[in-house]
Amino acid sequence: MEKIWLKNYPAGIAPEVDTAAYTSIDEVFTQSCRRYAARPAFSSMGTTLSYAEIDRRSRDFAAFLQQRCALHKGERIAIMLPNVLQYPVAVFGAFRAGLIVVNCNPLYTPRELEHQLIDSGATAIVVLENFAHTLQQVIAHTPVRTVISSQLGDFFPPLKRFAVNFALRHVKKMVPRWQIAGALTMNAALDDGASLPLDPVTLTRDDIAFLQYTGGTTGVPKGAMLSHGNMVANLQQISAWIGGEFREGVEVVVTPLPLYHVFALTANLLTFIRWGALNVLIANPRDIPTLVAELGKTPFTAITGVNTLFAALLRDPGFAKIDTRALKMAFGGGMPVQRAVSEQWQATTGSPLIEGYGLTECSPLVAGNTLDDRGYTGTVGLPFPSTEVRICDEHDVELPLGSTGEIHVRGPQVMQGYWQQPAESEHVFAADGWLRTGDMGFMDADGRIKLTDRKKDMIVVSGFKVFPNEVEEVVLSHPGVLEVAAVAAPDERAGEVVMIVVVRRDPALTAEELIALCREQLTGYKVPRHVRFRDTPLPKSTVGKILRRLALKESAGEIASAGAGATPASD
Repeated sequence: MEKIWLKNYPAGIAPEVDTAAYTSIDEVFTQSCRRYAARPAFSSMGTTLSYAEIDRRSRDFAAFLQQRCALHKGERIAIMLPNVLQYPVAVFGAFRAGLIVVNCNPLYTPRELEHQLIDSGATAIVVLENFAHTLQQVIAHTPVRTVISSQLGDFFPPLKRFAVNFALRHVKKMVPRWQIAGALTMNAALDDGASLPLDPVTLTRDDIAFLQYTGGTTGVPKGAMLSHGNMVANLQQISAWIGGEFREGVEVVVTPLPLYHVFALTANLLTFIRWGALNVLIANPRDIPTLVAELGKTPFTAITGVNTLFAALLRDPGFAKIDTRALKMAFGGGMPVQRAVSEQWQATTGSPLIEGYGLTECSPLVAGNTLDDRGYTGTVGLPFPSTEVRICDEHDVELPLGSTGEIHVRGPQVMQGYWQQPAESEHVFAADGWLRTGDMGFMDADGRIKLTDRKKDMIVVSGFKVFPNEVEEVVLSHPGVLEVAAVAAPDERAGEVVMIVVVRRDPALTAEELIALCREQLTGYKVPRHVRFRDTPLPKSTVGKILRRLALKESAGEIASAGAGATPASD
């Protein structure tokens, strides 16, 4: 195929990247630790660890996993941490021990966590103790045999560590009671590991690095097998994209999006390790005043986020006072960037808000606007180096430029397939090897990609994907529900939120009951914000399939007020 987008690459961006430059993420990490040993690597709540310190702690953690936990190459370790200093130590320690990382959202319900631990076969887990009560409820039903817990302040200096941990547990009451027999602490593990040998593990580009869970194109949660080669390719692609503006060993990137989400995982953690940057970790990005205060402490050169985060920053009166003269790039992904937000960001900071496109199955980034694009383009930009994109009809036949169809992707960042799901893996790949993304769009004459719709009815809440099937399954478990359709409702802050359209079996059923049920079974951003009851059956196709989009259209403007004001904790 003709890569028409190459003619619009800025000077200095090559059409291909060297995907063989590194054999694994561990090689990227260890090289940077040697090269930038004295440089600050990660900071959190005023505490900073250097590359040398991260190197040492990850080595000690890897030795502990090998020698004390008897974990071997290819075993899975779940990591259930927010953006804290323990996260990079756990991830890079796991790789040094040859393990596969399974990222878990700390806000998972017991049901969601149990599924992921069982499906992945994880035998160990690192968990912040704030969320250990969730693990306690399900661990007996999972393969997990090793639990390593940590407190938020564990990597802080002694007095600060005591103050932070004491306040969280006894003043703010943010650590529910929990008890798991045999659980170890991360600090104890590191102390023990420091005296243990680390057995070298050979990793190749074909070895799996992450099982990154996603609903794919069907909504059934499954693990995308992202290899070391996939992840290295994507960080090389991102590096090529920003290389004209960024310099090694001097950058400061702010990371408000959770590292367990594949966007921040690659774009922030892995890419900026490669650049020897300081990564400023934000544990709670919903606390905008605190985030603004953090931004005022250190001149930062890059920040990633979603449209809702950038909009919230712009609304905060303190943000306009932040010195953003060092800022080179803000990168928005996970959901569409709105024109008004993009233009206001540029006017306020003097730096562009770059929009990109990706999906978990692509490690995740596929395309992006360039740093030369100083204004809002209304597109997700050009395909990255070493990436091919085509637009196809329902028969996988490539369509002419300007025609809307399904976006297909081919490149070194495309996953190996879904973990233990051969049928799903076969379904998502076309016969000639291209990945069917499930997203609809078109490519213009310049090679820019415009997203127009989603092939499936996925809902995107502040950049997080919500799959209607999962919400509907929970709602249908209520005996008072006859039918339900989960659809996207527009929201000023989150872009979209979940709305359920319900046909009642029990006329007395209330919206409050359904929202309470969903709160028990679903992560906060998946909980419906709106409930619409209807007396007639939901619209269906000729084969009986509920037509969600028609249900949404028929319910527009008729959102029930009962229960709709409830705000999920993790939105």
